[in-house]
Amino acid sequence: QVQLVESGGGLVQAGGSLRLSCAASGSIFSINAMGWYRQAPGKQRELVATITSGGSTNYAASVKGRFTISRDNAKNTVSVEMNSLRPEDTAVYYCNAHGVATFRGYGVDYWGKGILVTVSS
Repeated sequence: QVQLVESGGGLVQAGGSLRLSCAASGSIFSINAMGWYRQAPGKQRELVATITSGGSTNYAASVKGRFTISRDNAKNTVSVEMNSLRPEDTAVYYCNAHGVATFRGYGVDYWGKGILVTVSS
């Protein structure tokens, strides 16, 4: 079974930085894309950033230029460096693995349990 475990969340002041990391485990052969999504109170879950196994990235307009996503294919990890944080970045951040091949077969989407990021003004 594929599991994703996030780390690195917490409380930071506006203008500060945080780095979130996520490690996938579970006899994984490959992961097509990994990424981060977030859900603020009372809002729907939204994309933050994704990165393919080839290194292609996609960012939400609201974080472009402030957040940088990276991954280590060999370790099945993905991270996002978040700079110039704003109060509106406050949310639960979820790690996602899309298109995962394991010895048991293929799975489309896996999610971490989420980690809270709070940006104070």
